[in-house]
Amino acid sequence: MKIFIILSLVAVAFAAPQSATEPIPILRQNSDINPDGSFQYSFESGNGIAAEANGALKNIGAEEPALEIQGQFQYPGEDGSLIQLTYTANENGYQPRGDILPTPPPIPVEIQRALEILATAKPQPEQ
Repeated sequence: MKIFIILSLVAVAFAAPQSATEPIPILRQNSDINPDGSFQYSFESGNGIAAEANGALKNIGAEEPALEIQGQFQYPGEDGSLIQLTYTANENGYQPRGDILPTPPPIPVEIQRALEILATAKPQPEQ
């Protein structure tokens, strides 16, 4: 899971345009790692990149606990707009949420109506 966090930070760092001549200042940075496996970190840089996350081991009824992480990051887009993404990563995988993510097109009315009819239809006997 630490690799996931590192890769997320690297992706955020490469997402925003950067100047090769001047270092980007870190405006704030905080990190806590606890003996029980829980952690929290946050940072904000001078070029508008910011991220924060926290995680802890969670009992999921399996032999080993699962790590659950909740976090968010943001960075300025090429047009100057702020791009934000929140996420949860746990035993169900990585679940991002944000306006920048693609969304499926709406289901056509005819298909939706057919699905509703099928949901209320009696099951057909197997032959």
